[in-house]
Amino acid sequence: MNESQGYRPCVGIMLLNRQGLVFIGRRRHKRQEHYEYDWQMPQGGIDPGENAYDAARRELFEETNVSSARLLAEAPDWYSYDLPRDAAKASWKGRYRGQRQKWFALRFEGDETEIDIEVPGGDVHPEFDAWRWERMERLPELIVPFKRHVYEDVVKLFGHFAG
Repeated sequence: MNESQGYRPCVGIMLLNRQGLVFIGRRRHKRQEHYEYDWQMPQGGIDPGENAYDAARRELFEETNVSSARLLAEAPDWYSYDLPRDAAKASWKGRYRGQRQKWFALRFEGDETEIDIEVPGGDVHPEFDAWRWERMERLPELIVPFKRHVYEDVVKLFGHFAG
C-alpha cells in the first residue's frame, strides 16, 4: 500500500443522491467556530487485510449510517496528499506524512432518514456535526486547501454522475 513512503492507506467516498448532488459533512471539532473548509466527503483508513471497496462501505456506514448505496465507479488510480507539517506530527503519532486514497462513487438509494451523523453505524466518535447535499463542482472550494487537488481530480473523474 505504499506505507513505506509515509502515506496512510485510505478510501474516499463520493455519495451521490438521485439528483446527482454529493453528500458532504462538516467535520466535528472541539472548537466552537466553523470555517468554510470544514466540509468534506466521507473518508477513512483501510484496516489491515481489508480490501479498498469493503473499507469504503464500512467507512460510509460508520460516518453516515448509510448502507443503501450501490457502486457506480472505482477510481483507477490512487490519489495522495500531504498533511501540513504540524498536522502530520499530531496525526497518527507522526507515522504518516499524508494519505493515499482510493476513491469510489456510490449512488444513495435509501431514504434520507437513513442518514444519521449523530449516531452513525458502529462509530463511537461521530465524524460530522452537520451534513448537506452539494453540487459536485463546488466540492474543491469547500475542502481544506491541502486536499483540494485530490477533490479536483475526483470531480473530473466522477463528474459525469452529476445531475
